[in-house]
Amino acid sequence: MVAVVRLRRGVAGERRRVCHIVPIPDSGPIPGLLSALCGEPIAPGDAEVLNGICGMPCEACLTRSSRQRYRALH
Repeated sequence: MVAVVRLRRGVAGERRRVCHIVPIPDSGPIPGLLSALCGEPIAPGDAEVLNGICGMPCEACLTRSSRQRYRALH
């Protein structure tokens, strides 16, 4: 499972508030630090969960997501 998140207003400047794709563990508690597909560490309390990509997407997350989907097809 994955979530689309962005850092909350006030946690980061507007330039850093991009939409990241973050894998969520299938079971157990959510860790104190998540890692976006691009490698950006994100504390769950510092992020807001979005219904989808809105605003500026993280290009590295999108690239890695599409590569993973391509590999899953082949």
